[in-house]
Order: sequence, then structure tokens, then C-alpha cells
Amino acid sequence: MIVRRVLSAGLLAALTTASVNACGAQQDPRSTRPPAQQPTESTQQADAPTAGSPAAGVPALAITDPWVKATKRGMTAAFGTLVNNTDADVTVVSGTSPLSPEIELHEIVGSGDKTVMRPTKGGFVVPAHGTRRLQPGGDHIMLMGVTEAVKPGALIPFTLTLAGGRTLEFTAVGKDFAGAREDYRPGENKSH
Repeated sequence: MIVRRVLSAGLLAALTTASVNACGAQQDPRSTRPPAQQPTESTQQADAPTAGSPAAGVPALAITDPWVKATKRGMTAAFGTLVNNTDADVTVVSGTSPLSPEIELHEIVGSGDKTVMRPTKGGFVVPAHGTRRLQPGGDHIMLMGVTEAVKPGALIPFTLTLAGGRTLEFTAVGKDFAGAREDYRPGENKSH
């Protein structure tokens, strides 16, 4: 009798957990956020626990709220917050997307009216257990020669390559954005 109650309580707990997990995976159809990122083969390799890394199943590097500025043609940029879940710095060295044949990691240097956008030297370093914000008027992923219009709500796949060859795959959502007058033309002096 005691064994039956323990088994029943254990079974109930397992079913409740499975039900909650299944409900949590559903996407609100009104949301403009992309669905939660599921690990792919390339990210699973990056997620394998090593010295100083998080437990299995937690990615070494993740991105929160990824989005791309809507555009009809030419250039655009992608943004979000890179999150390092390890005890060591992680460096993003390059990126790719089917949307653009040429992608660069850009930073804004200078201040006031004397700011310049340029490719980063050495990529984006995300400190151990820290973040690096990619935002309009600051660090961003630059897409040049985009191959199709980016409309609000579009889902754009990306792959970031980390130092050492690991990758992070994610999907960013297209959004209208008119703030700060960014046009993302490399080398132009702009006030951001």
C-alpha cells in the first residue's frame, strides 16, 4: 500500500512536469518574439560541458531577444543580448545568414558628433558569466547586400561562429525601428 502511494505520487509528479514543460513550449501567436531556440547539432557541440562551463543542456553562449531592423533593400543590422554561461570569456568571431552574402561584427567608436562605425578587431568578447548588448547606435551584426526585404515579423536565421570553431544558431525577428536615425553605412560619421 505504501509502495503504491509512492509510485502514484512519483507518476503524478512526472506527468505534471511533462504537462508543464509541454505548455511552456507553446508560442503565443500574437508574440513578435521568435520561439525558444532548440539546440541544433552545431550548438549541442558547443553546449557540451567542459571545465568551467555550465551543466549539460545549458548553452555556453546564448542570445536573448534577437531582432533585425526591417528594410526594403541594401543594409540592415541585427541586435540582441549575448549571454555567456561559462567561467571563461567567449569571443564571437563571425556570423552568417542566408539573408546576406556579407556580414560583419560592428562597433561604434568615438562620442557625440564624432562617432564612427567600423568592424570590430577580434570580434565580440562576452565576459565570463556576463553579457554583451547588441543595440542600435552600438555594437551590432551588420548585414550588407541583403538578398530580400525584411518585413516586420519575418524570421531570419543566423549562425555565429565562436573562437575555437563552435557555433550558435538562432532566429531573429524582423521589426520596424525608426529611432536614432541609423542607416548603417560603414565608415560614415554619424551622431547616434
